[in-house]
Amino acid sequence: METMKAVRIHKFGGPEVLKYEDIPRPEPGSGEVLIRVHAAGVNPVDWKIREGHLKQMMNFSLPLIPGWDVSGVVESAGAGVTRLKKGDEVYSRPDLARNGSYAQYIVVRESEVALKPKSLDHVHAAAIPLAALTAWQALFDAAKLAAGQTVLIHAAAGGVGSFAVQLAKLKGARVIGTASKRNHDFLMELGADETVDYTSTRFEDAVRNVDVVLDTISGETQQRSWKVLKKGGFLVSILQPPSPEEAAAHGVRCAHTFVQPNVSQLAELAALIDTGKLKTIVETVLPLAEAAQAQELNKGGHTRGKIVLRVV
Repeated sequence: METMKAVRIHKFGGPEVLKYEDIPRPEPGSGEVLIRVHAAGVNPVDWKIREGHLKQMMNFSLPLIPGWDVSGVVESAGAGVTRLKKGDEVYSRPDLARNGSYAQYIVVRESEVALKPKSLDHVHAAAIPLAALTAWQALFDAAKLAAGQTVLIHAAAGGVGSFAVQLAKLKGARVIGTASKRNHDFLMELGADETVDYTSTRFEDAVRNVDVVLDTISGETQQRSWKVLKKGGFLVSILQPPSPEEAAAHGVRCAHTFVQPNVSQLAELAALIDTGKLKTIVETVLPLAEAAQAQELNKGGHTRGKIVLRVV
C-alpha cells in the first residue's frame, strides 16, 4: 500500500492536535478523481472544525484531514469520470464532510473539480475556491446584487472580502469596504469606491442607505449593520444567521449562506482571472508541516488576502 504525508486531527482541540504523519494514500471511487495536491488554502473553517465548533452541524469521522481548498494535478480517475483526465491541472472546494487537502493526495468527486486558472501557479489557485465561491454565492445567489446598487463589505481586505470587493465592482455596484487604515490603499486598488477605518470610525456613522451588507464578522457588527440598510435592503451573513424578525423590524431582508461546491462558478472565476479581471491575494505561504502555524495566523485575523500551504 502506497503512503503519503498528511496533517490529521485525531481529536478536537487546539493547534497541538494537528499531527503531520504518514498514512495510506487514498484511491478514487466511482465518479471521483485522485488529485496530487500542490497547494492547500487555509480558511477559518479549518480551525473551527479542528476546535469542534461544527461537529453538531456535520458528522465528522476522526481521524480527519482538514483543508477544503485545493490546487493540484489529476493523478488518476475512478470509473465513470468523463470530464477530467490524468495530468489535468485543477482546483476545487471539496466536500467539508470528507478528508481535506492538508495532504499529498486527496480524493474529490469529479462534480466538485474544475480546471484551474491557466495564468496562476498552484499556490495562488489554491487561495481561490472557498473564499471566492463564498463571496459569489453571498452577493449574487443570495443578495442578488445588481449594477448600480451600493454594497457594504465588512472585513473587506480579508480572504472573502478581497474577492467580494472585486466581484461587486465587476457587477457594476458601488463598493464600500471596512478595513484598518493600512489596508485602505489596497482596497482602492481592488476597486473599492469608499473605505471606512473601523478602528477609528463607527461604520454606521459613516454609511447610510446601502442596498446590501455582506457580513463576514457577525456579532456586534451584524447588529450595527441593520441601520445602514435602506428600506427593502438585504443583509447576507456568511457566519451567524441573521434574525428574520429583526430584519422585518427594520424593513429589510436577510439570508445566511454556507458555501457550496460549484464547478460552473469555479469555471467563471477562472475565466475572470485569466482575462485579468480578478486578482488573487496571497499574503503568507508555509510548508504543509507548518499547518498549525498557518491556522493560528488565520485565526488571528488581519491577514490581507489568503494563507496557503505549499505541498509540492
